[in-house]
Amino acid sequence: MPPPPVDSGDGARPRQGGRPTAGTERLGILGGTFDPVHVGHLVAAVEARHQLALDRVLLVVAADPWQKHGRVVAPAADRYALVETAVDGVDALEPCALEMEREGPTYTIDTVERLRDGARSLYLVVGADLVAGLPTWHRVDELRRAVTLAVVGREGEAVASVPGWDSCTVTMPRLDVSSTDLRDRIARGAPFDYLVPTPAARILRARALYGWRG
Repeated sequence: MPPPPVDSGDGARPRQGGRPTAGTERLGILGGTFDPVHVGHLVAAVEARHQLALDRVLLVVAADPWQKHGRVVAPAADRYALVETAVDGVDALEPCALEMEREGPTYTIDTVERLRDGARSLYLVVGADLVAGLPTWHRVDELRRAVTLAVVGREGEAVASVPGWDSCTVTMPRLDVSSTDLRDRIARGAPFDYLVPTPAARILRARALYGWRG
């Protein structure tokens, strides 16, 4: 799927901040390596869409995230294929390859700038575990002015407020699954069915990703 339309460059100033205005598209941005994609990613995306009344949620596949440089296992094209297949047929969830089209390290602010539009309100969807590291993000002050931060926490866990950000919270069911654990399970031949969406699991096996040996 091609990336969504971006600023036309006609000189019109994009709306500042993530606060919605009448007639704007409410667009969620859920970025990650998706190495591999799993049910927790999809549940976070659909809960964010439902609870925040978003029109769409983009699952933005990072090519070379600077904070994980050298630690991403599968090639970006394979990770994108897994995400694309995983969300196929899921209403309003879309894969996004914007970060794969750029050379060099991947920065969230660059993606946000591509997606900014006077007719959009942007919601950056992040896990609660990432909040403490936000001050280290590239051009964080610009990012803070451009989006509403949607912090995803598990049911029963308190989600702290994020000073200085226009923010909101999303609650999702408790799912004890991570890409790191999945890579380990796959490499040692343990079952991962239903932890990875079934269509994506088929591609994972077909391409022998993460040490899958059949």
